[in-house]
Amino acid sequence: MNILKRKSVTLIAALVTALIFLVFATVFTISSTTHAQDAGGMQNAHLITIHDRGNTKVILTKASTIGNAIMDAGIPIDKKDLVEPDINQKLIATHYQVNIYRARPVLVIDGNIRQKIITPYQTPLQIAASAGIVVYPEDITTIDQVDELTDGAGLKMTIKRATPLEFTLYGKTSTVRTQANTVRGMLSEKGIKMTKDDRVSPDISTTITPELAVKVWREGKQTITAEEPVDFEIQKIQDADQTVGYLNITTPGVKGLRNATYEIIVADGQEVSRKEIASLVTKQPVKQIEIVGAKPTFGGDFGAALAKLRACESGGNYANKNNPTYRGAYQYSYSTWANKYGIYDPANATPAQQDQAARETYVRRGWQPWPNCGAGLPDIYR
Repeated sequence: MNILKRKSVTLIAALVTALIFLVFATVFTISSTTHAQDAGGMQNAHLITIHDRGNTKVILTKASTIGNAIMDAGIPIDKKDLVEPDINQKLIATHYQVNIYRARPVLVIDGNIRQKIITPYQTPLQIAASAGIVVYPEDITTIDQVDELTDGAGLKMTIKRATPLEFTLYGKTSTVRTQANTVRGMLSEKGIKMTKDDRVSPDISTTITPELAVKVWREGKQTITAEEPVDFEIQKIQDADQTVGYLNITTPGVKGLRNATYEIIVADGQEVSRKEIASLVTKQPVKQIEIVGAKPTFGGDFGAALAKLRACESGGNYANKNNPTYRGAYQYSYSTWANKYGIYDPANATPAQQDQAARETYVRRGWQPWPNCGAGLPDIYR
């Protein structure tokens, strides 16, 4: 009887053990399947950490952009809010840190001007830019919390403007701005140390005002270097198929730059002499190439006569400047040309202007004014 009881107990224990094993096996299979499905479903997901006004939220999302990820997190965004990175940025990496800067009212005080703006920006320069205000490096800006709402704003930015003035330092004039109250303070603020030969006007105790002009100079002989433009050369290419007066600039000229060093003498704040002692071209000018018409504007015998005259006098070159006295296609002297058309140098006049001047001169004088090249000109215009 005892043997039968022991066998029954052993059989029951074996059945219980088998049942427990079966339950655990089933649970493990279901759990493994669920985890596999979850892992497969979140493949290529992005871990996004969102910081919003001191709150942090972490999500795992398959969104394609920062903006869509924020929507997945259930966080509303106003069009005036600022999100970094930008809400349109594509999600490529596995991890992102996202900051949301909420737009809020800011009172901007700029002298007597007060305006309230809605902005998400944090720095004074950004706030000023969103308000359409230019802030200079010498201006002082402060941002403060307002204990009580002022004009509906809990934050204010105050701009303390620097005073602009005209400042000439060793011959170079520019507009500078300063927070100093006197000329002495302005010079100190700008780091200008006077030597025994330096002079300043007005007196260093003078109060700074917007209309003030301050000048610092050095008495006696000294050298200065100034950046100056270098004119470009003009090359004219004649086209016999185009009538005189035609102009086509194929390569526009560009002025160069040079550093010119001068020895100057200053007495009582006035430059009394200047001599160039060195020059360094820092940027070469670009030559201007022009196609100009060379086909005569006058036809018939007279047109042929002018062409013959041009060929004899200058080789037909309207821009001829080889002779310091006689210039252009017809080799006019400065006195004969007499600043015609408001142009001092005949060689700078257009081909049409030079042709017309030659015709007028020939008709007016009634004789051949070019003794070397005038033989054979027609008499019909005398």
